[in-house]
Amino acid sequence: MSGNNISWFHCGRCGSLFQSTIGDIEGRLCTGCGRNPSIGFETPHAGTGIPQIAAPAESGNPAERGRHPQRKRKNRHLMLKLVTGWTIVLGSLIIGARWMYHTPSEVRKSAIEEPVVKTTGQDQGEITFINETGPVCNQLFSGFLSAGTPEARNQFVVSPIETASRMARFYDLNPIANIDASTLHLVKAAQLDLPGGKALETLWNSTEDRQFDAVFIKEGGEWRLDWDHFVRFSDFPWPLYLAGSGEPVGEFRLLARERLAEERKNADTISIVLYAPRFGSMNDTGLQSPEFLIRRDSESGRLLDAAFKLQRNGKRVFGVKINTANPEGLIRVRVRIKRVEQNMERHFELEKVIACHWYSSEDPGVKPADQGEKK
Repeated sequence: MSGNNISWFHCGRCGSLFQSTIGDIEGRLCTGCGRNPSIGFETPHAGTGIPQIAAPAESGNPAERGRHPQRKRKNRHLMLKLVTGWTIVLGSLIIGARWMYHTPSEVRKSAIEEPVVKTTGQDQGEITFINETGPVCNQLFSGFLSAGTPEARNQFVVSPIETASRMARFYDLNPIANIDASTLHLVKAAQLDLPGGKALETLWNSTEDRQFDAVFIKEGGEWRLDWDHFVRFSDFPWPLYLAGSGEPVGEFRLLARERLAEERKNADTISIVLYAPRFGSMNDTGLQSPEFLIRRDSESGRLLDAAFKLQRNGKRVFGVKINTANPEGLIRVRVRIKRVEQNMERHFELEKVIACHWYSSEDPGVKPADQGEKK
């Protein structure tokens, strides 16, 4: 067989290269797998190696040429597989480690990092406090919003151990709010002088036409979110409570409106109705309660009188200068309500006005009307 009639061919069965005569098409067989190579191309099975040609290329026998080039190609192919595999493994490990040890701001970049908006009447000391505290609280807020479960959110809130049970109960009855931090725009920030120390109050608008206010309190040397204030925590959903569900006595964060304030200013009782706030919508009110009549000379009556007077004068509890967008004429209250079922009828009693705000503070925020307002 003349060397001029011999050429290299590719086997469509096993993928190897072999030498054979040029003219013998039907009788041509692959030296690697022994099959006819021309019956279509098929993908080699996983793990199938590239067969080696039997003799060194330096041999005078043409059939023995090609062992070393073939071995080099096989080695290069194997090395390429190993490098590619290790690259994928190392890349996965790096990504996994970055996720495990990330900070919240690395996962979801937030528009929170913009400068604090100055509010009218703030002095330089307050501005300095806001600018020093703001970045830490902003990162904390972003982490809280990025956390998808109550357990994950618990690490960002005030008194996490005591709050955990309330969070679990609250989210059993209310859907967890999914807020993308990157959609938020800081509107205002202000120093809040609570009895326990300075706090930071912030007001946010979202690109989805929602509005939120968040308060941050320093606890144990770390800034944390006042969760009860943020979600407007109540022991039970207000509409369901009014309908007769839940325990007879409960604590609620609600909005209060004084009825016929001018006409009843000399009456012995103050008349109010209560509404549940709508989360993310400052100007909307939910279901209205029945009327409550509270004696003006009671502690609750005097606190309400003082709080409504403060609101009419354009001021807020604890003297904070930031304006929250409550519906006009309404004030924030934290109250204890009792539901009474008697003679097939249902009525409600306001047992106590705990505070005239929603913060996690037992201080009522105002002093009874006859003792002067809290400045």
